[in-house]
Amino acid sequence: MRTEQNLTRLDRVFARLDREPERPAHIDVPRMSRHRVALFSATLAFYLAIVWLVVITSWLVRLDWQVMFFRPYQQWSEIHWFVDYYVVLGQRGPTAVMICAWLGWRSWRQHTLRPLLTLGASLLLLNITVGAAKIGMGRLGPHYATTIGSNEMGLGGDIFPSGHTANAVVTWGILAYLASTPRARRWLSALSAVTSLGVGLATVYLGTHWLSDVVLGWAAGLLILLALPWCEPLIARTEAWIFTLRDRWRARRTGTAPTPTPVPVAVPLKQRAPAGRTDETTAAREAATRTPRAPVYLAPGPHTARSDRAPVTPVGSRRPPHADRLPHGPNTPHGPNAPAARPLSGG
Repeated sequence: MRTEQNLTRLDRVFARLDREPERPAHIDVPRMSRHRVALFSATLAFYLAIVWLVVITSWLVRLDWQVMFFRPYQQWSEIHWFVDYYVVLGQRGPTAVMICAWLGWRSWRQHTLRPLLTLGASLLLLNITVGAAKIGMGRLGPHYATTIGSNEMGLGGDIFPSGHTANAVVTWGILAYLASTPRARRWLSALSAVTSLGVGLATVYLGTHWLSDVVLGWAAGLLILLALPWCEPLIARTEAWIFTLRDRWRARRTGTAPTPTPVPVAVPLKQRAPAGRTDETTAAREAATRTPRAPVYLAPGPHTARSDRAPVTPVGSRRPPHADRLPHGPNTPHGPNAPAARPLSGG
């Protein structure tokens, strides 16, 4: 009697850490659906609205100043040590190293570079968009504010939007974006939302960012995550190009030529003759290109085998003419109409 081994939870965890024998046949790649496009448009409108409210020094700027004067780091000083460590989850260097290690293991396990390339594309978009917005708006932070009640825009600062908050949204949200199952995507989405929300509030607590900086940072990070499906074709082409270079390098290292890709042979199609040419020209061209066949002899009766045919005596002689030979014919001395020979008399 054969008994099956009962695997414990720890055994199943270690089994999932092994490398898969080959790349999964179907990898779930998010697409730019109508729902995602609508959410992207709404987030972009919210982003522009926050910028406009800060530029015109609206109630949002007054709220920034009220929070700054409240000084949360003095009101709840007992959690200052925890916030100092927690805010590291939004710094680009440490978070990029942690996420890159996890996605690198996933790339090795599934024989694909998509997780690492997706992370690289998201960080590139983050640096370009958020960095350009920081430099373009030049807002000063709370610790460097000059005029009470002003928006502090265009004074050479670089805190609007919050880079910590946007980086937390992107780096932790990329885990939910690359999740394999819908259940894992839901849990990771909730975890990344709570983490990025805490990082943003931590910067407000420490006084390094205005509240509007954090709100705009959340919108900026969410825009990058929503726009990633537009980058998927480029990510796929980059992955194929890298794998091609790898195969060529391996073939050069081992001294064997890479397997050439078979080129399909095109079957020539029969072209029609132009309307301006005559039928005789077309018939002559087809006769010239037609394969030569053996001559066909037509007979009045049915075709018979060679062995069944009666022998036919050819007309005339096939022997070459000779000077010593006498001609044969109806009127010649040796022909059928020749006179009878006279008998020789002895005497």
